[in-house]
Amino acid sequence: MIQKQIITIYKFYRDGFREMTWGRILWIIILIKLFVMFFILKLFFFPSFLKGMSTDEKQDYIATELVNRMH
Repeated sequence: MIQKQIITIYKFYRDGFREMTWGRILWIIILIKLFVMFFILKLFFFPSFLKGMSTDEKQDYIATELVNRMH
């Protein structure tokens, strides 16, 4: 019963996207924006501070950062 509903919903969206004229272009733009937001920005603006640290070093770093931000 639930599987039949899922298939029906899938077919509804599949047929709807096929009939769109601008739909594919808009989805390509959306996917490019998501790629830029999650991959490129993370790569350049959000470096991994914990990379290469042991578990104890990670715990100490996080603890000191939390304490410093509280004051």
